[in-house]
Amino acid sequence: MSEKPSTPLLDAISSPADLKDLKRDQLIDLAAELRAEVIDAVSVTGGHLGAGLGVVELTVALHHIFDAPHDRIIWDVGHQAYPHKVLTGRRDRIRTLRQKDGLSGFTKRGESPYDPFGAGHSSTSISAGLGMAVASELSGQTRNVIAVIGDGAISAGMAYEAMNNAGAMDARLIVVLNDNDMSIAPPTGAMSAYLARLVSGPAYRGLRDAAKQVSQILPPFFKDKARKTEEYARGFWTGGTLFEELGFYYVGPIDGHNLDHLLPVLRNVRDADKGPILVHVVTQKGKGYAPAEASADKYHGVSKFNVITGAQAKAPSNAPSYTSVFAESLIAEATHDDKIVAITAAMPGGTGLDKFAARFPARTFDVGIAEQHAVTFAAGMATEGLKPFCAIYSTFLQRAYDQVVHDVAIQNLPVRFPIDRAGYVGADGPTHAGAFDVAYLATLPNMVVMAAGDEAELRHMVATAAAYDQGPIAFRYPRGDGMGVEMPERGSLLEIGKGRVLREGTTVALLSFGTRLAECLAAAETLGAYGFSTTVADARFAKPLDEGLLADLARNHAVLLTVEEGAIGGFGSHVATRMAQLGLLDNGLKFRPLMMPDRYIEHAGQPDMYAQAGLDKAAIVETALRALGDQDTARAALLSSGFDAI
Repeated sequence: MSEKPSTPLLDAISSPADLKDLKRDQLIDLAAELRAEVIDAVSVTGGHLGAGLGVVELTVALHHIFDAPHDRIIWDVGHQAYPHKVLTGRRDRIRTLRQKDGLSGFTKRGESPYDPFGAGHSSTSISAGLGMAVASELSGQTRNVIAVIGDGAISAGMAYEAMNNAGAMDARLIVVLNDNDMSIAPPTGAMSAYLARLVSGPAYRGLRDAAKQVSQILPPFFKDKARKTEEYARGFWTGGTLFEELGFYYVGPIDGHNLDHLLPVLRNVRDADKGPILVHVVTQKGKGYAPAEASADKYHGVSKFNVITGAQAKAPSNAPSYTSVFAESLIAEATHDDKIVAITAAMPGGTGLDKFAARFPARTFDVGIAEQHAVTFAAGMATEGLKPFCAIYSTFLQRAYDQVVHDVAIQNLPVRFPIDRAGYVGADGPTHAGAFDVAYLATLPNMVVMAAGDEAELRHMVATAAAYDQGPIAFRYPRGDGMGVEMPERGSLLEIGKGRVLREGTTVALLSFGTRLAECLAAAETLGAYGFSTTVADARFAKPLDEGLLADLARNHAVLLTVEEGAIGGFGSHVATRMAQLGLLDNGLKFRPLMMPDRYIEHAGQPDMYAQAGLDKAAIVETALRALGDQDTARAALLSSGFDAI
């Protein structure tokens, strides 16, 4: 364990106001201390390291120049916000990042007045900032609104929609483009910094405005030529013609790690009397920490790590992750079927498609942060006979719902949707929980919806999806490792709409949809010990439902519980509706659906989140016993599991 870094300047910072009187050299030293503090804190908690290290100097400069929280500083996504949290009164809690009851890994309105907008998904900052800018103007308040957005996030359509709107309104808005992959343009040293300082300053802006006034008396043809000449001349030296066309005044690129460059430019744009302005800042992910600089992708999100060596602590597991099982299974299918292609929306590593890409580079497509495009792109492929697997996290697929409905389901196109991160995800909290996909997909005509009960079932579902060509099909699976079950070499085809029974009983029936299956099996053991014979079934399908299985469970048991890792409106709701339609609830069956509660559960470990949600073994046992009317045994079961009796 390394010693905690010495941070005398940082120790004196309790709020951004304490930065106002610091001199340039002190700000440089403060940035070094802040970087050391972030490295040390994330080594303890894990989290998003690289992006935060890349904006240390920018964070210091923003809080030195602007007057937050009166001025609104919005961090897109929130991965960049750890240094911001340290400087805004949360340093004493920074080592609780992403822990239960600790700081969020993202910006969060309820956590601090310095977080004006919560962000877990990307590309929202410009839209939110524009809304704040307009609201301030309508209420007669004068404030700066600054949206800090990465070069990946700004590739999303929503960002350009917001910029187009801001440019048309001539809104007072500052966008800081944090270009940390040098994907737009590199800085060109002192000349670039000089030009940025020049064009952001009042003298140039005054000259430009005077030229505009002169151009107003010219005939329309010459007026338009004069405008374009000025924009393209400046664009020749500084870049940014695209942003100018959207109505933004472009400044940059500038070195985002050089306070001599950042401070005067930010001061100039702060004092500009109108907007919108885009400041293009070039940074390096992982700046100042050699392991992160050398491997930005591996240090984007990290587990706990050794500060000296950079080695990350990985919990040992005897089972493969669901993500890796999906990737390996898809590779196996693609080896036998050259029409299989894979699509990801800027998450090749997170979805496992980096492995697929290594094997089939020409059949792998990363479309960037553009889930809407990804889905319709897949639909277009499907019309031409390809077999697209559009792999998107549950929480991100929400962003493409209209495309799923209009471009895929209505046209009944065979697009396959592998849905990663189903259920609770732990430290990333409610913004990344896969809660709603069953509810929003199973309601669609033509859609088939599956959920894997274990990693072997996931392999079968990949094979089933590859073979299914009658319409769209989705299969969901969680974050984390599998159950350690025996794995087939290649998946077998499942009969569409048919579940399976794993354990036979006579009194209680537990019908699982997804990987709560292990908790159901454990609950069955406990119920058996209490004298209640219990059946455990794996539904496999939320749509179409296995009506024969439902009938058997309803007619041969006193109590039926459905258990799922999704919100109300999902599997249990479909089961209840269909059972009512079939008359299976008319003969005294006690039906109890268990699903995610109607509230957002804050970040914690996955087991703790499922316990809070009432979806672990103890809650399943307690619900079954209460349905049976055995209140005393239910209380005893809860107490023996460490829970307070209800």
